Amino acid sequence: MNVTGVVESFDDRRGDGFILSDEGERFYFHCVSILDGTREIVVGQPVRALRHAGHVGRDELTDVEKLGPY
Repeated sequence: MNVTGVVESFDDRRGDGFILSDEGERFYFHCVSILDGTREIVVGQPVRALRHAGHVGRDELTDVEKLGPY
């Protein structure tokens, strides 16, 4: 399922963070899931991603695509 939202938080050292969906749900993501290969993203960046069952019993996002310039 596609999810759109914005990057709520991102830890450069750990390479992970959370995305707040347009529906108000928080989802975990890791920098290896960023599609442009940069492994960098900023708080507030609009994104689209794929939602799936994560390995710790909660949904997480992969295939994170940055939307528009930021």
